[in-house]
Amino acid sequence: MLFIALFLVVVLLIVFGIHWYLWKRLVKDVFTTRRGRRIGTLVVVLLGILIPVTLVGSRVLPLKQQPILAWPGFLWLALMFYLLVTLALLELPRLALRPWTRRRPVDNSVETTAGPVDRSPRPVQETVDAGGRAVDIGAAAGPAQAVDNGELAEVVDERSAAEPLPEAMDSRHDPSRRLLLGRSLAATAGVLSVGAVGIGTWQAKSAPQLKRVPIQLAKLPASMSGFKIALVSDIHLGPLLGRSHTERIVRIINSVDADVVAIVGDLVDGSVAELGPAAEPLQDLRSRQGSFFVTGNHEYFSGYQEWIDEVNSLGVRVLRNERLDIQGLDLAGVNDVTGSDVGDGPNFAKALDGRDASRPVVLLAHQPVQAHDAAKHGVDLQLSGHTHGGQMVPFNLLVGLEAPVVSGLGTVDGTQVYVTRGAGFWGPPVRFGAPPDISVIELHRA
Repeated sequence: MLFIALFLVVVLLIVFGIHWYLWKRLVKDVFTTRRGRRIGTLVVVLLGILIPVTLVGSRVLPLKQQPILAWPGFLWLALMFYLLVTLALLELPRLALRPWTRRRPVDNSVETTAGPVDRSPRPVQETVDAGGRAVDIGAAAGPAQAVDNGELAEVVDERSAAEPLPEAMDSRHDPSRRLLLGRSLAATAGVLSVGAVGIGTWQAKSAPQLKRVPIQLAKLPASMSGFKIALVSDIHLGPLLGRSHTERIVRIINSVDADVVAIVGDLVDGSVAELGPAAEPLQDLRSRQGSFFVTGNHEYFSGYQEWIDEVNSLGVRVLRNERLDIQGLDLAGVNDVTGSDVGDGPNFAKALDGRDASRPVVLLAHQPVQAHDAAKHGVDLQLSGHTHGGQMVPFNLLVGLEAPVVSGLGTVDGTQVYVTRGAGFWGPPVRFGAPPDISVIELHRA
């Protein structure tokens, strides 16, 4: 409980820090009046509150009500991310252009052709209130006019809201140039960020790309050359992706005439009671040798045992630390590492020990990091998902700190590892630079 509390405090501090920076660059540097800043500050505060409310709501609200918060909350989370990235990158040109914003020195000795500049104080303008008292409304008030004390207060209040703030009069910088720089960089960040989120939303909701990936295996029997495995991962059925999403994936997979269908985890974000109907189209999957599934980390957040039973009932066999023979090839599957927290973790020895080392083995494992253990057991090829390809560039750079392969084909400790970007999304309905895919692995003898 203490760990969860500390984690929440850290998250809230990070959210606060990011929104303070966004306020500074998008409100303080853009608006010069009190009224403008008040409105901008209120908007930033409300958006900052929206993020923790969305994260909590996605856990406690019924699935049918979650989209009410999920769409605005997660879209703002994505936009916040890109605003942070673009504004941080724009700090370099901001720093380079800072000297340009400095005031030019003024020569006070310069006189106009009409004579010296008149610097004497202007006479104070007065007006008379309804009681006959003189009221000073300042030299800039214009022609004298009859107002009572209440009306005069409203005029002064309106002017103070519209007047520039004191820092706009900073003697070190030209306020017009500094304002132009701040607004130009804010507009640039806004256009780039909105464009990235718009394109990413369109990509996330589009049909997964069909990728054909030839992979060579030295031990593959010649008779199996051209063997096709339709690989899909991270379908993420939930509040924003439902039955139509599953039906589209099934149609794409059935169109490739695969020998095997492999679903490598993160099928759902919810219970069987909530998402069972959305997963039903999986029973229509077609392949020569069958369809197979291994758990991902999200299954362990969604009632993994119920989902194992449900997936099996749909005709998709769940491989739980086991292997089977398919025409001279060993197809194995291990549980996700998250299962270790509930006594259902991966067991590579159970799945791979005692096999014929002359036969090639293809392992289904949700996370690419599991390849380190797979290599110790002589796995020829591991098929994984989990990373989403980073989902939103440049977030893929952070994913690469944990995953040995972020997307595509790589090698880990001598074992080939192929990682699909997945067919769905988690959190923000945005995939920028990492569109969803379904991969067709074509095995060939090396």
